[in-house]
Amino acid sequence: MLHIKVFTFNPIQENTYLIYNDALNAIIVDPGFYFSSEQRIFQEFVEEKQLKPILLVNTHCHLDHVFGNKWVNEHYHLDLWTHKDELPLLELAPESGKRWGLPFDNFKGKVHLLKEGDKVWLDEAAFEVLEIPGHSPGSICLYYAPQKILIAGDALFRESIGRTDLPGGNHNSLIKNIKEKLLTLPDDTVVYSGHGPATTIGHEIKYNPFL
Repeated sequence: MLHIKVFTFNPIQENTYLIYNDALNAIIVDPGFYFSSEQRIFQEFVEEKQLKPILLVNTHCHLDHVFGNKWVNEHYHLDLWTHKDELPLLELAPESGKRWGLPFDNFKGKVHLLKEGDKVWLDEAAFEVLEIPGHSPGSICLYYAPQKILIAGDALFRESIGRTDLPGGNHNSLIKNIKEKLLTLPDDTVVYSGHGPATTIGHEIKYNPFL
């Protein structure tokens, strides 16, 4: 059984996900904590639950999703897993931070690459990697079929989709990938997005005006 803790961090109100199992091992997805107070909130939850983070994943590398990568690497000694097409965004993220008035130190550790069809493992639980470019060049989603869980990054939101006006964005590509790879999942799949509340695939099929 997997459990999901959602933290909403930083001035851009990004959702940071901590996914853990009954053995208390955990995956950190898109650590967005920017302020030291947010780092403490995250760390205190990990300590309270006696969790052991074993994997760090970025669904994509816009600045609000990578603020906490360096801190996670330093505190839990984890490498980073993401898509190869996100590496230029990761490298440029601190410069983007300066433009937004949110300077930060970037992750400098080892990066492992994920692609369509790969598995992200939390012990015996395997998340399938789905490539959903459009919001950014190498955006990925993580799907766990046994519990019908989709970690969607900024591809799909409740009654909305990821913006595509940022460098590397492509509206047609995003719509195509959502329709072909996400809307074909079971209707009761719970969608955990990079911002805002959770939703379901069935709800988005019925009510998402972009789809």
